[in-house]
Amino acid sequence: MDTPCLVVDLSTVDRNIARFQQLAEAAGLKTRPHIKTHKLPLMARRQIEAGAIGITCQKVGEAEVMADAGIEDILITYNILGLDKLDRLAALARRCRLSVTCDNETVAQGLSDRFANEAEPLPVLIECDTGAARCGVQSPEEALALARRIHALPGLRLDGLMTYPPMRGSHEVDQWLARARDLLKAEGLPCPVISNGGTPNLGDLAEFRSATEHRAGTYIYNDRSLIAMGACGAEDCAARLHATVISRPAADRAIIDAGSKALTSDLLGLPDYGLIVEAPEARIVGLSEEHGHIDLTGSGWDPQVGDEITIIPNHVCVVSNLFDAVILRHPDGRLESVPVAARGKVR
Repeated sequence: MDTPCLVVDLSTVDRNIARFQQLAEAAGLKTRPHIKTHKLPLMARRQIEAGAIGITCQKVGEAEVMADAGIEDILITYNILGLDKLDRLAALARRCRLSVTCDNETVAQGLSDRFANEAEPLPVLIECDTGAARCGVQSPEEALALARRIHALPGLRLDGLMTYPPMRGSHEVDQWLARARDLLKAEGLPCPVISNGGTPNLGDLAEFRSATEHRAGTYIYNDRSLIAMGACGAEDCAARLHATVISRPAADRAIIDAGSKALTSDLLGLPDYGLIVEAPEARIVGLSEEHGHIDLTGSGWDPQVGDEITIIPNHVCVVSNLFDAVILRHPDGRLESVPVAARGKVR
């Protein structure tokens, strides 16, 4: 293989997909995996064939790629603003079962203005900040106020609630969502869907009693950050970056052909930039654009120029987005290069 390259083991992928589906079904939840990790229609189809009700995308461009590939049920978990995006969203809604999220009246009004004259209303979930401190209304009472507004706007259909929760505190998250749900129902407002998400809390699915579905993305490949959280083991990491040692300028230093254009600079609380499978004690301490800098101190490892190494990325979702294509390793050992169809879809 020509390095640097990202190699994905399909046997591990299928095992990871099956595990998520089994955990969710045991907790009484539907699955709606996020495609942000793989960005591949073939993986989305694998997830649906295993039992997922649909997929989650973050951008209109990602959803367009998936709809082009025949995926029929798509949730976009992002505030959508701008006339061009709204026109594309309307065209997309005519091709699949589409729903979106919203956390403020400006976005809701824009969606309504564009969809008021469409044949079918656009389903909208209210995004709730249950502790992750990203987007989302800040309290169940704010969720109720926005629900009233969405329910009254032409072209929209209130479908429930959505959250991306913090990694801990599942009981508190569930209480937050249950309170919001009860407030909506007390006023006769619909709340058929409560969409929860995240890979780190797959072990807590049974505690999300108010949720109806779970969105997880990274689980399909897994990565070093999830190993550190105890959510998986190295054997569960389906995607490995292959790199080549191109220089040994000093006894304590090796340079590989994978820099910031192949490995993410995300640390996610980790001490360096990836786990070297062949030498876990060696550390990737720096990334320049084309070079990865490995500190060999205390590792007992003596890599030679030309050696190929494998790395488990800190944050695999970002690494997927850095490659035009990934190499799939089939169970029979066959290698296949496929384009990462939804990479770079920032709009």
